[in-house]
Amino acid sequence: MPVPRAVLAWLTRDADPSVRLRVYRDLLGRDEQDPAVRSARRQIGREGWAARILGEQLPRGQWATPAADARSLYVPKYIATNWRLIVLAELGARGADPRVRRAVDLFLKVYATPRGNDLADSEACFSGNAVRLLTLLGRGDHPAVQGAIRGLVRRQKRDGGWHCFPSRTGTLDAWEPLAAFSVIPPAARSAAVDRAIARGAEFFLERRLLREGRGDYAPWRRLHYPNHYYYDVLVGLSTLVRLGYASDRRLRPALELLERKRRPDGRWNLDAYHPDFEGPGYGIRSPFYPFALERAGEPSRWITVGALEVLQACGRL
Repeated sequence: MPVPRAVLAWLTRDADPSVRLRVYRDLLGRDEQDPAVRSARRQIGREGWAARILGEQLPRGQWATPAADARSLYVPKYIATNWRLIVLAELGARGADPRVRRAVDLFLKVYATPRGNDLADSEACFSGNAVRLLTLLGRGDHPAVQGAIRGLVRRQKRDGGWHCFPSRTGTLDAWEPLAAFSVIPPAARSAAVDRAIARGAEFFLERRLLREGRGDYAPWRRLHYPNHYYYDVLVGLSTLVRLGYASDRRLRPALELLERKRRPDGRWNLDAYHPDFEGPGYGIRSPFYPFALERAGEPSRWITVGALEVLQACGRL
C-alpha cells in the first residue's frame, strides 16, 4: 500500500518540524540543501516539541530538579535531564544550539568522569542511550563516548545480546547498545564495533525481533514514543534497518505485524505511553512521570513516519 497523498499532507502541513525533517530528508530523499529540509531543520528548537522541551530548561542546563548531580539528572523519570536529552537528540535538535550545548556539557561533567558515573562502566541501557544521544548531538568523538563504546563492546554477552541487569544471556529489551552503534557513521566504526554489530544483529534476527521466552510479550507489539529504555517492534525494525539489514528475510514477521497495525487511512496510532508493563517484570521503585508528545490511542505523526521509513527501506511501500 503506497503512502496516500492525504497522509503525506498530514505529515507535512502544520506538523512539527522534527516530523517534517524526517519526511523530506529520510522518506522523500531530499538532500540537506533542499529548502524544505533546511526550513524544517532551522525551526527545530524554535517551535514545536523541541522548543517546548527547551523552554522548560533551568538556568544551569538541567530539567526538573534544582540539583545537577548523577541522581538528579536521571530522576525523576521521565522528565529529568537524561530523558529530555534523549528526546531532543531523536527530534533532531542541534548540538550547536547554546541551550542544548549547555545541557550536554552538564551531562558530560556529571557522568563522564571516574568520580561520577563513568559512562564506560555504566549499565548497558544507560550507557547505550548516552552514546546515542551524545553522538546525535555532535559529541561522538569525546573520549568518554569512545570509552563508553568500548565498554558496550566489552559487555556484549556470549549469545550476542546485552542485558541491563546481571545476566549471562542477552535480552531484546537491551536494544540500546545496538541502537547506539547504528548512529555511529560506518567509517568511524572500529573493527570491534563492526563485529559487535554483526553478533548483535544476529541475536535480534534469530528471535525475529519478538520471540523471547515462552509467549508473546504484548508491550513489545505496541508502538510508543518516547521509548526511553523500553523495547518495541518498531524500535527493533528501525535499528536493524539503519544497520543495513533491511533485506534480511527474518524481519518478515515483524514487518507483517507493523503492516497489520496500519490504520485503514494509512496512519499508525501511538498505542500506549511508557511505562507499559504487562505481567510480572521489573518495576520502578522511584516516582515516575510519563512523558509524551502525542496522545495515546490516536494517530501519531512520529510513529507514522517511522513506520513508513522502515517499510520503504524494506521495499514494502
